[in-house]
Amino acid sequence: MRTRWALLMVAAMALQAPMLKAQWVKVQTPGMPRTADGKVNLSAPTPKSADGKPDLSGIWEPDGVKYLRNIASDLKPEDIPFKPAGLAIFNARKDGERALEEPDAHCLPQGVPKIDAAPVPFKIIETPGLIMILYEAFNLYRQIFTDGRELPKDPNPSWLGYSVGKWQGDTLVVDSTGFNDKTWLDSMGYPHSDALHVTERFHRKDVGHMELQITIDDPKMYTKPWTITEDPHLLPDTELLEFICNENNRDLPHMISK
Repeated sequence: MRTRWALLMVAAMALQAPMLKAQWVKVQTPGMPRTADGKVNLSAPTPKSADGKPDLSGIWEPDGVKYLRNIASDLKPEDIPFKPAGLAIFNARKDGERALEEPDAHCLPQGVPKIDAAPVPFKIIETPGLIMILYEAFNLYRQIFTDGRELPKDPNPSWLGYSVGKWQGDTLVVDSTGFNDKTWLDSMGYPHSDALHVTERFHRKDVGHMELQITIDDPKMYTKPWTITEDPHLLPDTELLEFICNENNRDLPHMISK
């Protein structure tokens, strides 16, 4: 078990390189409310788009690595509705038997919703009919279509799936399916199958704070859907950086599965 936790720490440390904000000089995110000293007022009211909906645009960052390490950290173990197949996979990964299979260690995509918890920023860009999320982690991106289309019926399985979104009041609800079964939900090893359906609810509470509620629905691994809540915060006056994992990956030789 000790080596498993060492593996988790290596993965977390690899994703926590400090942002070099000084690379861009005198960058100010336009349109931000500011205090007298020029700092962004993170508690100001939620900005609105031209259609009156909350404007989610900006660079956001998770609060630490809590949910990257353990997506269910706020839940009791008995509240995770494992099916026997899901529990068997989880126990094998948790005890280190299959630790080297974690995609991150091989510079492969983290998948949804794990990438939401990676402790590096992501940028939300809103356009009519389409919302883009640019992830600094692994230089990945997602397209969330808000033009009324339906999810594909027979998708080509992919790492980040297919996503459609709609507004429910002041909350953007994003449904994603069409995943392959190669990613983990977190570094602890919570599993999913190709039947995974993820629902993300993005609610911007004010300028600087967002509530992100995530529901996991996978009938092959769990007996019923289960939900967790993360709290990303705005990272103003900066930009994303290039993130190249496989250029000089030295993690694998130091990882011991047992």
